[in-house]
Amino acid sequence: MRRALMLFLLIGAPLAAQAHPGIDPANIDTTCAPCKDFNLFANGNWIKHTQRPADQARWGSFSELADRNQTLLRGVVEQLAANAPAKPKTSEQKLGAYYASCMDTAQMDRAGITPIRATLNTVDGIKTNAGAFRVIAELNKEGGAAGFFGLGGGPDIKNTQINIAQAQQGGLGLPDQAFYFRKDSTASNIRTAYVAHISRMFQLLGDQPAAADTAAAHVFALETSLAKVSMSRIARRDPNANYHKMPIAEADALTPHLEWGAFMKESGLPTVDSINIGQPSFFKGMDSIVAATPVADIKSYVRWHVIRGAAGELTTAFRNENFRYSTALSGVSVQQPRWKQCLQAANGGLPDAVTQAFIAKAFPPEARKRARDMVDNLIAALDDRLHTLEWMSDSTRQAAIVKLRAYGRKIGYADKFRDYATVEIDRGPFAFNAQRVAQYARSWRIEQIGKPVDHTFFSMTGPTVNANYNPTDNAITFPAGILQPPFFDPNADDAVNYGGMGAVIGHEMTHGFDDQGRQFDAQGNLRDWWTPADAAAYKTRADKVANQFDSYTVVDSATHVQGRLVLGESIADLGGLKIAFAAWQHSWAGKPHPAPIDGYTAEQRFFLAYAQIWREVATDQYLRNQVATDVHAPAKWRIIGPLSNLPEFAAAFHCQAGDMMVRPDSLRAAIW
Repeated sequence: MRRALMLFLLIGAPLAAQAHPGIDPANIDTTCAPCKDFNLFANGNWIKHTQRPADQARWGSFSELADRNQTLLRGVVEQLAANAPAKPKTSEQKLGAYYASCMDTAQMDRAGITPIRATLNTVDGIKTNAGAFRVIAELNKEGGAAGFFGLGGGPDIKNTQINIAQAQQGGLGLPDQAFYFRKDSTASNIRTAYVAHISRMFQLLGDQPAAADTAAAHVFALETSLAKVSMSRIARRDPNANYHKMPIAEADALTPHLEWGAFMKESGLPTVDSINIGQPSFFKGMDSIVAATPVADIKSYVRWHVIRGAAGELTTAFRNENFRYSTALSGVSVQQPRWKQCLQAANGGLPDAVTQAFIAKAFPPEARKRARDMVDNLIAALDDRLHTLEWMSDSTRQAAIVKLRAYGRKIGYADKFRDYATVEIDRGPFAFNAQRVAQYARSWRIEQIGKPVDHTFFSMTGPTVNANYNPTDNAITFPAGILQPPFFDPNADDAVNYGGMGAVIGHEMTHGFDDQGRQFDAQGNLRDWWTPADAAAYKTRADKVANQFDSYTVVDSATHVQGRLVLGESIADLGGLKIAFAAWQHSWAGKPHPAPIDGYTAEQRFFLAYAQIWREVATDQYLRNQVATDVHAPAKWRIIGPLSNLPEFAAAFHCQAGDMMVRPDSLRAAIW
C-alpha cells in the first residue's frame, strides 16, 4: 500500500561519499541506562569527545550537515566569483559578483561609512516628532532599517487568497522584551554590554565618547519604553492576538500622530482601504512614546537602528564591534571565516540563485520524486491515525482529515525561480549590493499587497537544513539541504531513516495540528473548526506537554524552559515521532520483522536514530538565551521530552514504571 523508505532518496555523489550509514555505536554511552537518560545513552560518548568549533554557539548533526552544504556550495560560488564579469547579467554572474564583493574586505574598509552617509543625512533631517515618521517612511521605502515597527504585506489570515498590508510591533535591539526588565545577572550583563555596544558604534561613526555614551543611554531608555508596551512572545503565539484588520481611519484613531495613508504611500506601499495592525496596544503606546520623546533622542534611536542594520556590511571595525557584542549573547569566541559569512549573505540576498547553484550539485530530480513518495507515506500514516483517534468526535475528525489531505507539499526547491534581472549587482563595495538586494526584496513583498497569495512560494533556500509548516498555505516544506545524510542515508536501514527524516517529516505534518496550526482550516484560514468538547479535550492534553516542559532546566536549576513558548514545537516532536513510528511499521507489514543490527533491535534503532539526530553541545550563554527567545526546546529535552511519553519507546528498551524515561500515566501526554 505504501512504498518503503528505501525507495525514498538517492543522494548525489558529492554528499553521499560523506554519509555515515545507520547508527554510530561510538556515540553511545552504555554506562548510562537508556531508561534513565536516553540523551546520554544515545549520545553520551559523542558529547564527551566532541569539541564545539570556536566559531559556533552550538554544534550537532544539524550544524554538521549545514557545514557540509556550505563547503559544497563554496566550491560552486567561488568559481562563479572568479568568472563574474564587471557588469553581470545572469543570475549566476550576479551571485558570483555579490559573493566577490562580500569577500573584498579591503574595498569595504576603503569605502568607510560612505554607503550609509546619505541615509544618515536623511536621519539628521529629523526636526520634529511628526517629521520622524516621514523619515522612517522614507527609510522603509529604501529597504533599510529604521526601528519602531515593521510594515509590509502578507496573507490575510482570515482570507488567505489575498495579501494585505500588515504592521507588526518591533523596534527592540535586545533579543526579547523581557531582557529589558529581568533582574537576573544574565539579563543585567547583556543590558550593560548592549548599551556599551551602542556607544562604541556611535563612536565609530565619529561621535565623541561622552556624547556617544549619552546617546546610547537615551536609545536604551526609548527601547525600554517600547518594550513596556510590547506583547510577549508567548502572547503572540495566539494567532487571533495578532489579527486586527481595520479601516485606515480606525488605524489613524489608534495612532493620532501617525497618519497611515500618508505613511504607507511614503513607504512605497500601494493605496489600500484597510490594514492589519498586529498589536494595537503596542501601536497606541508607541505613538504616545514618539510624541513625548525629545526629538534628539528619536534621532539617536533611528540613527542607531540604521547602523545596527548595516554594520555587517561596513568596515572591519564595525564588523568586529558587532562580533564583540555578540559574544555576550552566544559565548562564541571566534568569528566565522569570511567565506561562510558571505555565503550566508548570498543565501539571504539572492536566495533563488543560491538554490539553483546548490541543487545542481546535491539534489537530482529523482531525489525530489522519492522525497515526495516518503512524504506521502507519512501523510497516509497520520490519515490512518485520525480515523481511529479515540478522543475526537466525528465532525472534527472529518474536518481534520480534509485539512490533512489538502496539505501542500513543497519538496527540495521551488518550481520557478526569480532571475534578478532588475537587480543591479557589481563588484563594487558590498554595502551597495546589499542595499540594492534589500530594496528589491522589499519591493517584491509590497508589490504583492492586494494581489492573490502565491501558495507555491518556497520560503527557504535549497541548502537550508530546516523544514516548516506554513498554516496560511496549509503546506509543509522540506528544502534539499535537509534531505541529505544523516537525516536520510541510502545506506542505512529503514528504522534509522524513519527515526531520522521520517520524524522530521512527521514533525512538520503535526504542526498543522499543534496549538497554533489547529486553528487554521484546510484553506489556511484562521477559523474555529473544532467542537467545544474537542477543543477542551485538546487543551487538556496540550497542557500536559506545556507543564512537562516547564519543569525542564538548562545550565542551572533556576533557568527553566518556558512550556508555553515551546508548546507548538514540543507537540510536533511528540506527534511526529508517533506518526513516523507508525509509518515505519506499515513499511514492513506482511514481511519478516527487521533483524537486529549491532545488537540493537529495529525498534531500538528507530529511537536511537531520532536521538542521534538531536545530539548537540552548546555554550551556556546560548542555552540561556534559547529558553528565553526560542520556540524550540533545547536539544536534550527534545529527546527526553517526547520519548518519555511514548509507550513504544518504553517497550523497545524494556523501561518500567518509575524509570526516569517513563512518564506516569497521570502526567503522560498523548495527542496524535
